[in-house]
Order: sequence, then structure tokens, then C-alpha cells
Amino acid sequence: MVKQLEVLAIIPARGGSKGIPGKNIKNFAGFPLIAYSIAAAKQSKYVTRTIVSTDDEKIAAVAREWGAETPFLRPAEFATDHSLDLPVFRHALQWLKDHEGYVPDIVLQLRPTSPVRPLHLVDEAVQILLDHPEADSVRGVVPSNENPYKMWKIDPVSGAMSGLIPIDGLAEPYNAPRQILPPTYWQTGHIDAIRPERTFMAGDLMSGKVIFPIMIDPAFTVDIDTLADWIRYESLVYNGKLEMVTPEKKQHRGIPKKTNLLVMDFDGVMTDDRVYVNEFGQEMVACSRSDGMGIGLLKKAGIKIVVISSEENPVVARRCEKLGIEVHHGVSEKAKVLADFLEQNSINPDTAVYMGNDINDIDCFSLVHCAVVPADANKMAKSNADIILSHNGGFGAVRELCEMILGGK
Repeated sequence: MVKQLEVLAIIPARGGSKGIPGKNIKNFAGFPLIAYSIAAAKQSKYVTRTIVSTDDEKIAAVAREWGAETPFLRPAEFATDHSLDLPVFRHALQWLKDHEGYVPDIVLQLRPTSPVRPLHLVDEAVQILLDHPEADSVRGVVPSNENPYKMWKIDPVSGAMSGLIPIDGLAEPYNAPRQILPPTYWQTGHIDAIRPERTFMAGDLMSGKVIFPIMIDPAFTVDIDTLADWIRYESLVYNGKLEMVTPEKKQHRGIPKKTNLLVMDFDGVMTDDRVYVNEFGQEMVACSRSDGMGIGLLKKAGIKIVVISSEENPVVARRCEKLGIEVHHGVSEKAKVLADFLEQNSINPDTAVYMGNDINDIDCFSLVHCAVVPADANKMAKSNADIILSHNGGFGAVRELCEMILGGK
């Protein structure tokens, strides 16, 4: 009998991120960041096992929720800002061997901070390794934006500069046209496919000596380190139309059997997402009286209602005041406000419903039992929602949802 090829995907995800707190499990374009790397492994035809190496219980819980194993917690000494890959991976494989007798043939590194991967990248990387027995590893690369032959180093003593990399037969490569310089490549964090018995389990080399490339379309070059990176690359996912690996949305959930809380956005939910401006520059919106009646019926049934809106216009507060419902407006981080509200009011998320219409609502969807959008909601909001209503925002969508809640549907 031919032994099955064991391909282990390891996703390193330590806690304690300082640049973006909670980065690895923060919602990125509708899913926890780590879920993209887990999906890349789970959707591969070669990967036989997917593990997340983390020191953080919260990360471990989210990883399991999205289909990865967390058989151990990474020791603190391997989870610092300066921890190298090699001891992290050596620890993981040694633990699996000692506790389970498990020894993989190939190990993949899938970094969470490079979530935008082409559909078949993982399988193509493994295939390159299989097609080249001489290869110790395969690494994702893209053409470098800046040519290192035109880079310099400065002598700290004399202050004089010299070229970073010499070229035999070319006295001054930094003065040469780029067309005659050797092409160079930049490594990405998308994937490393490694034979562990030749590399980090046998010596002090993580990647080995014979490293083959897998070329990646530069459009997929994403490495999230700062909040600015996060915003830019999340926009790329929402608007870039890339054929990339995305997590599979969990089974759609319906209205809770018992609803205690309805949370709503304002614009596009209680309005038609338009604004009217008079000659004095004053903004006005139109709301549905039918929606107001539905809200009144929920209040009579003892269901708490709260509006969380990014809109700063006082019209939001005035409308909510008239309806007698709590409002938080001018909010930049809706998910944080919602999470704090649930905790402070001791509300079980499984009894809560959220209704929004745009991409800035998506982070809230995973915090409640059921996420609902109007018929005319943004397409990404629709793709992440549990229920898409038949009415548009401002034209009876709220009333439709209120009747569903009252009917227990």
C-alpha cells in the first residue's frame, strides 16, 4: 500500500499584536483575518491537516471555529515580537511527534497577514515541490519593485557610500539601465512549502539550500502590518474583483427563537440612504411611518432596540428620540460599541439580531445570532448576511423584520 502524502499546514498566529490589537482574529472584509489562511489550507487537495500555532486562547477558539486544530498552545518564549519562524515550527513538529507520533512529509507556512491568495496557490506550491525532488522548499515571490543593484550601503565610519551588490564585469551597476540588470524578486508571506526533514528538523535552516520559486501575481501582494495597510487591503478585497481564496460562510441562521435585542444602522436601514439638502445647507432624510409602527410593536413585546450609526447628523438622534429608542451616533467602530453594549447589558448574543446595509456593518454580523440586510444593501453586506429582506431600506424593511421577529420566523 502506498503511504499517503502527509501535508501539514501550519498557521503561526501569536497574540499581543501592538500595531493592530487583536489583528489575527479581527474581522477583515467580513471574516476573521486568520480564517483566510485556514480556508486556503482546507480548500487544498493536498493538505491533510491544518494547525494554528498560537499562544492566545482567543485566537485558538476562533481558529477551531473556522476548522483548524489547536492541539497545543505555543510557549511564551516562542511568541515574542522577535521570535523567528524556525523555533516556532520546530516546536510544533516536535510536539506532534512526541504526543501523537505524527511526522508530516511536507509542511506549509500560511501567514495570516497575507490573506489575499490566488485560488490554486497552495496546490501549485506543493506540486512544484513534488515535481522537484531536489528542492528543499518552495517560496512565493513577486518581481521586486526596486532593483537591489541600484541600492547603496553607507560606511558608518567614513560616511561614504558603496553599491549594495556588485556584478562581475559591470563596474557600476547602479548607473546601468535596469534592462541589463538581472531580474530580482521579493518574497511574500503567502506560502512556504518545506520538506522538514531536510531543513528545520535537521539543522538550523528554515528553508534549506535549494529553494524554488512560485510566482505570484503582484495584484495579490498583501502584507498587513499597520492599520493603514488594513484599510487599503480591505478595500482591495471589497473592490478588487480578485479571484482569491475566501472562507466559506457558515450556515445561514434565522431569527432567534427568543429575541431580546434588535440593533440597527440608521442610514440605508431606517432611511433610503439618500439625503436631502435645502438652500441653507441643512440635511434632511425621509423615514417610513410603517417602520416606526413596527418598532413600537417590538417595544410593546419587551424587545430592546438600539441604533448604532456612523452618521453625525443630529437628525439621527431626533428620530430615535421620537421613537423612544437608544441611539449611539457618530460611531467609527460599530463592532466595538456593539460588543461593549452586549457585555454591559448582559445580553446573550444568541438572542440578538443586527440589521445593517453596508460594508461598515459587516464586522457586527458575527457578534449576534442573526444578521439581516434590506433588499438594496451593498453586495458584500448581502453576501455576509443571514437574511436578505424583500423591502428596501426606508421603504418597509424595518417593518418586515419586526414582523419576522414577532412571528418568531
